[in-house]
Amino acid sequence: MLDPSDIEAKKDALIWSAQRCFDLGLQTNAGGNLSIRLSSAPAIVIKPSGVGFAECSRDNLQVVHLDGTIEPSAFKPSKDMDFHLDLYRIRPDINAIVHCHSPWATGFASAGIEIPCLTVQTIEKIGRMPLIPLSENGGPQTEVEISPVFQDTSIRAAVLANHGTIGVGRTLTAAQYLAEIIEETAHIAFVRDTLMAAHGKTTADLPTYGTAKDARAGAMT
Repeated sequence: MLDPSDIEAKKDALIWSAQRCFDLGLQTNAGGNLSIRLSSAPAIVIKPSGVGFAECSRDNLQVVHLDGTIEPSAFKPSKDMDFHLDLYRIRPDINAIVHCHSPWATGFASAGIEIPCLTVQTIEKIGRMPLIPLSENGGPQTEVEISPVFQDTSIRAAVLANHGTIGVGRTLTAAQYLAEIIEETAHIAFVRDTLMAAHGKTTADLPTYGTAKDARAGAMT
């Protein structure tokens, strides 16, 4: 049974995340999407189609059941709704999804290059960001392409070729932070590669461990 107080709290959380994405330049216009799982029912709150991240409000965010049933709404469902729903169905540990068209990361995605986890933070927080190709007919990725990658429960983030990024988490804050780390890492990777090319370098050291504790433990094995 849907709990109105749960819905309001989740909508407010989504509005916070959407505004943060907009303020940081992770998403402009009406693209991208984000959603959060309700605690009171097998359903989610999700941004509808045609609504910008900066315009998200309690009045336009939609409630959608995991079976695809949409609670009454004046807005069109998101084109990304199906892959959001499928990720929640196959991954009980996922409670929030932030999908952005952030420019640095999408630049890598459009070049067909997987963003490397080249900082200690990305090694610790992400591990790997798989690059998911376009659909078989060259269209945007759907649950057909996305869900098999996320069947691996160690995957927390992915990059969609010619499209954008996905960060998932047990909380909306965790998913939001991943979206930010993905973009930050793409920016760092571009600067690194540009500097290496300018200085004639072809290789650079990469971290093996994400924390000093892991590094000490590794040294003892």
